[in-house]
Amino acid sequence: MFNFTIMRIHLIAIGGSAMHNFALALAHSGHDVTGSDDQIFEPSRSRLEEAGLLPSKEGWRPELLSSEIDVVILGMHARKDNPELARAKELGLDVKSYPEFLYHATQNKLRVVIGGSHGKTTITSMVLHVVKKLGRSADFMVGAQLEGFDRMLELNDANELAIIEGDEYLSSPIDSRSKFLHYKPNIAIITGISWDHINVFPTEESYLDTFRKFISTIEPNGSLVYCDEDPQIVSLISNLSLSRSDIKLIPYSTPKSINKGHGSKITYSDGSTSLTNLVGAHNFQNLAGARAICQAISISPSEFDKAIDGFTGAARRLEIVSEREDFVIFRDFAHAPSKLKATQAGVVGSFPDRKVTAIFELHTFSSLNKEFLPQYKNSMNDVDSAIVFYDPEVVKHKRLPAISKQDVKEAFARTDIEVITSVKELEKRFKEIPTINHCILLMSSGQFGGAIF
Repeated sequence: MFNFTIMRIHLIAIGGSAMHNFALALAHSGHDVTGSDDQIFEPSRSRLEEAGLLPSKEGWRPELLSSEIDVVILGMHARKDNPELARAKELGLDVKSYPEFLYHATQNKLRVVIGGSHGKTTITSMVLHVVKKLGRSADFMVGAQLEGFDRMLELNDANELAIIEGDEYLSSPIDSRSKFLHYKPNIAIITGISWDHINVFPTEESYLDTFRKFISTIEPNGSLVYCDEDPQIVSLISNLSLSRSDIKLIPYSTPKSINKGHGSKITYSDGSTSLTNLVGAHNFQNLAGARAICQAISISPSEFDKAIDGFTGAARRLEIVSEREDFVIFRDFAHAPSKLKATQAGVVGSFPDRKVTAIFELHTFSSLNKEFLPQYKNSMNDVDSAIVFYDPEVVKHKRLPAISKQDVKEAFARTDIEVITSVKELEKRFKEIPTINHCILLMSSGQFGGAIF
């Protein structure tokens, strides 16, 4: 167990989204923090510079490592042969991935871990919004910048509660375990399971297996909140009575909804109702999940319903980029097939009288993998116009086999789908989209090749 009074902490790959937030949070808590990276982009660069944590120069610097360092946190951007990592091993320093470090920092607290293929960030954001509004303090880790919070991470010895977004991706270059396998939750949630990250989980079964392991890490007599509409989750927990009969199972489902023009009235399974300005059935399902978690940490449904008022969402999660009376542009982080379907269905369902054009960027390793592409079949059929963009140079950079426009068209199985591979062509096509009685939905985990919309 760490002594968190004062530590000397070095972060290898300090410029990453999660890692620079770790640096900021640890320095804010009074620790002596250093770090390095071979590339640091915005907004990490400005935030680190403002906090006095920006490395004096880019590059790996083994000379920064000494026996006086208490712990080294290794980020995903580093490689196994990183010279600083080699130096840390040579000195016998304590090297941890950030999920390992996060567990040790919160091991004496009530840990709530939000897992699943989709909705993790949104549900974590909802829970944090409610907890903060009710005046409760908590450690947290979330995958997006939230309104009203200075950082994506907070660690404070005085807090008794920790709310953690649990990612199933790799922990570090030298730790192939899913991040969420480190956290050992007292209360866990699984929002849904849909095969993703083909570079890490080459088969659907291997992807399911990491969620089985996640369930097995729940602390004795812990709780598992789960969406009972997801057949994969229901199948996974069907044998829990034999292997983990101590776990309390808490199901939730999508509330019924009625569109009220400027928002929706939703009715939960317990019969209670609430008004929300959030868009789409998937967000309503997220509300139900967040509500169930809050009830598990002694926040009543009525308290949740009052406190969630004013929640606007996390960055790039159905975020409104531009809006006027009869036109709106949304941006969403959606990239996996299930996320595309849920996001589009949400927008179409919330604006039944408007046309919807969706633009999706193939950007992740999985989405650009020719073997995975067929998973996108029928995933863009809900919208009126569907456009898919990808950059062949990104495919080359990821060292994947080339894909053609025809490959993409066949994979999505929509005859009128448009496939664009040029940023200039994408910008031109964007300008042609109607701006009257219309919605535009931009979906990507990337930046559309730097296109200016």
